[in-house]
Amino acid sequence: MRHVGWIASVAAAVLVAAGAVTYAVAGDGGSGKTPTADSADAGFARDMAVHHQQAVEMSYIVRDRTDDPDVRRLAYDIAQTQANQRGMLLGWLDLWELPKVSSKAPMTWMGMGGMASGKDGALMPGMATDTELKKLDELSGKQAEIFYLQLMTDHHKGGVHMAEGCAAQCTVEVEERLAQGMVEAQQSEIDLMTDMLEERGAKPRP
Repeated sequence: MRHVGWIASVAAAVLVAAGAVTYAVAGDGGSGKTPTADSADAGFARDMAVHHQQAVEMSYIVRDRTDDPDVRRLAYDIAQTQANQRGMLLGWLDLWELPKVSSKAPMTWMGMGGMASGKDGALMPGMATDTELKKLDELSGKQAEIFYLQLMTDHHKGGVHMAEGCAAQCTVEVEERLAQGMVEAQQSEIDLMTDMLEERGAKPRP
């Protein structure tokens, strides 16, 4: 039964994404304005697309490192949901005729340009470092499950923070709605992963 709430949250996120595809045809959610390259709308689309790509990568890594059905199911759903949302975000940038990369530091649109990037390949808060990705790929079984759940919890916390920024600053209505859906779905998954870690005698990283 503990998976019911998580499954519902994922389903809700998918529905939000499906609705966004319809609104994306208009390009601006009916506002009559197209975002600029340095807007929160464009910045969020670029940065979250990168953030999501790493979540997809980590999820496929752990699916090959464990036979646990709960972890594999979670990893599969995270990969599918975030891959779909990433495609949507990049599609909006195409629709707006805006670049998918920027010369500015990640999260500059949130006022965090000088603080966002970490060390060892971690581009934004919550993202795993190159060393951590290598470690995940070398672990197996319960150790891989625990490390994945810890990494993904951190990743989701960073994603929630960024999505909250878009929900507060983005002007394209459909993007704002998608961001709010991300906040709710990823927070639900953080709660689930905390429970899954406890079942394995572990906790989220401080």
